[in-house]
Amino acid sequence: MKPRPIEPSLNLPLHVSRASTSIFSVLVLETLMFRQSIFLLALFVTACGGQESADLILTGGTIAIVDEAFTTYETLVVRDGKVLAVGDASLKGRYTADRTVELDGRLVVPGFNDTHTHLSGNARRYIDLAGVESISEIQDLVRAKIAEIGEGEWITGYGWSEDELVEQRRPLRYDLDEAAPRNPVILTRAGGHSGVGNSLALELSDVTQNTPQPEGGVIEYYEDGELNGVIRETHGMIGAGLIPEASEEELHETHIQVLRDQLALGITSVVQAGVSPRGFERWERIYEEVGDELPRANVQIRWSGADRMRDFGRITGDGDERLRVGAIKVFVDGGFTGPAAYTIEPYRGETEYRGILERPEEELRTIVKQGHDMGWQLGFHAIGDAAIEIAVNAFVDAIESNPKDDHRYYLNHFTVPPPVRTLDLMAEHGIAIVQQPNFTYTLEGRYAANLDGHRLTNNNPVKTPMDHGIFMALSSDILPINPLVGLYAAVTRKGMSGEVYGPDEAITIEEAIRGYTANGAWITFEEGIKGTLEPGMLADMVVLSDDLLAIEPDDIIDVEIDMTILGGSVLYERN
Repeated sequence: MKPRPIEPSLNLPLHVSRASTSIFSVLVLETLMFRQSIFLLALFVTACGGQESADLILTGGTIAIVDEAFTTYETLVVRDGKVLAVGDASLKGRYTADRTVELDGRLVVPGFNDTHTHLSGNARRYIDLAGVESISEIQDLVRAKIAEIGEGEWITGYGWSEDELVEQRRPLRYDLDEAAPRNPVILTRAGGHSGVGNSLALELSDVTQNTPQPEGGVIEYYEDGELNGVIRETHGMIGAGLIPEASEEELHETHIQVLRDQLALGITSVVQAGVSPRGFERWERIYEEVGDELPRANVQIRWSGADRMRDFGRITGDGDERLRVGAIKVFVDGGFTGPAAYTIEPYRGETEYRGILERPEEELRTIVKQGHDMGWQLGFHAIGDAAIEIAVNAFVDAIESNPKDDHRYYLNHFTVPPPVRTLDLMAEHGIAIVQQPNFTYTLEGRYAANLDGHRLTNNNPVKTPMDHGIFMALSSDILPINPLVGLYAAVTRKGMSGEVYGPDEAITIEEAIRGYTANGAWITFEEGIKGTLEPGMLADMVVLSDDLLAIEPDDIIDVEIDMTILGGSVLYERN
């Protein structure tokens, strides 16, 4: 059956108390009279050959509004920043708009919502290493930066991954020495959980062969006992207190540009995965200045102690449609690229090493209870199965000791599948997951080197938690940011090599799109205003070069973003 057009209507409450029955009766009568007058007006306008005004019409393609039934339409009308109506091709004849976009068979979906990302401004000394393909390319970028800012200056960078380098190994201390003998250098791996420094950076930072292993981190060595330059988890000790701070102007301008860049990826909403209470002020300044031109943002606040959180003076949900305060962010364990995620069993090839718990379990329970009692939403980093168990148990204890309706607590990452009893607890207590299916693709090499058995084949599970009744939203954690990679991995379960990991964890493209749109809005309590393209919702949407609902799953990764629309305004257009 062809879906009927949906146009504006007056929505009445679904549940009305007995005390308000008479008022409700009056409302019903008035509503019927209102709708009758609208109907007569529409007949009059049609008879006169007139058209209603609109701001934007998209027509001639497949428009997935991502409602409960995943209904598709041919035409969508926008007015005043919101979806006004959806329907078949005849709908466009009833409206005249400032702009009409002929889709020519392309797909429109709600704007992608990246519910776990890291976006910030960068100093002039910074090098973007995303996409580098060799250690020699890294060396050339370091040399070019030295030529730009001069000898003796600190060089920083982010984004290399050994899995994407032709050498199939990490850049090490002497590689950086070759490019920068007189500049201290610290380059952070993609994912942010390890970094490599050159000899001068290590020397200036007083990191030597005799430096004790840091709590929560690992200093690495060559076979002969010399430092190889890599430090896992606590790599911030390289350059700590020595790297000059970037000016506010540097960070402000580059931060705005980084946010603008998300639009070219089809991203209309983001959840920034953790800033300090003071760091939130930078986001406020940006959104006061150019917020209408940027993706909508929820900003998680890193736990800074109960007193500082109270002094912050705001709480989850404070803000507006452009910028809101998000959940509390806490690291339960380390990252996987180290690897330092906290696991129940030792890593592959290890007899004892199980990763790192970022803080004692009792301390974590105290943080959970304090945040819970203060009314915050909780959205914690937990990658290993042991860390997931610990976090879930802490959440459950807080929820049961002080019940709270609709808390929407969630765990970020959820890489190593936990025991079934933990999944059952999550479903029973409404604890959700913000998953990164793209990790299965990007971090394939790290998983193959460090995991085995079920832990490897079912890494970053999606289908199993959903089948247990656990709510699931999808995101990127910048590995890479591109949502199309996440959709591809969620549907195919393929790594970069093409190997399939745990095909039983694959989901449909419709489920994946929902995970990257409507479900992200639910995580931030905004499902009433965005995440779908139903009438009355914010007109945040993406026009894709190909129809994801019709192409082969292997082709998803090659689809491009043709247009990104936010609040009815076209903010990005390819070519």
